[in-house]
Amino acid sequence: MKLVKQCQARKVQNSDKCEVLEYPLGDKEIDMAIANLKGRYPDNGYCVNQECKELVYVIEGKGTLNKREEKVEFQKGDVILIDKGEAFYWEAYCTMAMPCTPAWYKEQYKLIEE
Repeated sequence: MKLVKQCQARKVQNSDKCEVLEYPLGDKEIDMAIANLKGRYPDNGYCVNQECKELVYVIEGKGTLNKREEKVEFQKGDVILIDKGEAFYWEAYCTMAMPCTPAWYKEQYKLIEE
């Protein structure tokens, strides 16, 4: 078992519309973050996790997850599974819990400008 207290989490400002609180579990198979979105992220194009699946639980708020050919509206209490390789962007005002497996790492994350 491992406990990571909120005071141990690291704030990361991905953009002026996306702030993430990363919990340092030190586990390569799974990780955990809390994201606060206030608009579109990324600002342009799409993002893709090339290696990680991302499970999203919407703690509060609502929005839209936009894929190339599909828009998924969500709200508080919903769960979204984003498979590796899926290109998407967020349009949302919400707070989300986001565990990833394997654990998320920057090198596998890609921004696609369009």
